[in-house]
Amino acid sequence: MAFIRPFRPEDTEDAKHICRATLPPSLSSSPRATSISPYLWTLPFTHLFPSHCHILDDGAGRAVGYVIGTPDVFALAAEYPRYVAEVLGSPLGREEVGVPGGLQVREPWVKVKEDGGVEGKEGGKEMNPEALVQLAYKVEWLVLEGVEGKRELVEEYRAMLHIDLLEPWQGKAWGRKMIERFVEGVRREGKERYGKGIQLGVAGENTKVVGFYERLGFRVFPGGEKEGNVWMVMDL
Repeated sequence: MAFIRPFRPEDTEDAKHICRATLPPSLSSSPRATSISPYLWTLPFTHLFPSHCHILDDGAGRAVGYVIGTPDVFALAAEYPRYVAEVLGSPLGREEVGVPGGLQVREPWVKVKEDGGVEGKEGGKEMNPEALVQLAYKVEWLVLEGVEGKRELVEEYRAMLHIDLLEPWQGKAWGRKMIERFVEGVRREGKERYGKGIQLGVAGENTKVVGFYERLGFRVFPGGEKEGNVWMVMDL
């Protein structure tokens, strides 16, 4: 029988698989972006804040979903150099992510396809993996900075949450239970850590889940539409 439990280091490869298996099409269509993605949206949290990461165990020890995050994105930023050294700087990290060519100027999110093709909605463009490599190494761009309004979001709602479940485990109330578990942990940290509450981001390709989060107490925070996403917050 499936159950929710704390994340363990031996869950790392399962967690990477969950992230990759639930990516939006713009990322999953690129093998390089697919390889890099867990190093942005999964491993920083499981490595630096494992006590705030929880796994959906299928009952046989395999992780089939997770809710991960931090009670304070500024604490995440302060600890991030350790993540760069220990995870991105590891042999596997170098193999699956690589090293950015520079961190002074941000790479564009999409680039013109080298073959000049017109596949997909971008019409001749494709995901630029080098933009992801930069984000992996520069935490300010990853969680603190962005379009107008992003700074206000992170300063007011300092806790951050990510949740993903493999498709067979979706729609069975596990998402609600896992988020409730995460919220309990954040509340124990105290308001001086999380500020007004919790933030999460919804990809513009996945806005069908907005209603789910709203039913759990989240609301849309203005500004995300400027970057093509939806920002959502929960007041605690």
